[in-house]
Amino acid sequence: MADPSYIVDNVLTDGEAWVALASETLGSATATVTFTSTNDGQVGDWSQYTDLVIISYSRVDTAYVHGWIGVNLNNDTGSNYVQQWFYSDGASAVAVKQSGTLWYMGSMGGGAAEDEFGVDVFHIFDINTGKYKTSLGMRGADSDGDGFTSLQGGTWQSQAAVSEIDLTEADGGDIDADSRFDLFGVLPRMVTA
Repeated sequence: MADPSYIVDNVLTDGEAWVALASETLGSATATVTFTSTNDGQVGDWSQYTDLVIISYSRVDTAYVHGWIGVNLNNDTGSNYVQQWFYSDGASAVAVKQSGTLWYMGSMGGGAAEDEFGVDVFHIFDINTGKYKTSLGMRGADSDGDGFTSLQGGTWQSQAAVSEIDLTEADGGDIDADSRFDLFGVLPRMVTA
């Protein structure tokens, strides 16, 4: 078995490596995008990473200009997700605290022009620790001057290691074609004394 490209002669070559794990570009509208750990000791085995990062370029089929993508971990459908958002449309700012069965990432909605997509960088921290998992999401979207930005932080009230991520349209619809999701694993920082 060959070492992954970020290991040379049994040494991690990058002090803060983000390792590309998966990329999904939708060819048609899709209800769920799923990322799963391979659990095989190879690059796709999430047990070696401290964090996971999802970078999305997406739109959903909601009737609104701006939409949301639900983030579910390990098929946990209980009310174990807490999230606080701060968002603004440029004219007003809103702060919200929410508890429920999902975290939320930002997206562009079906009420926007067909070629407009929202961007979100969603970071899930400490995925293999025995503590509750936390997240931080940053979103930007613009629809012909109808801009929308958000910052959201969350807690998944579970001590389980993260082994699966399911992404869905938050209101039960579809994620639109041409939406793209890239998943990265963040390796532990390796430093010399």
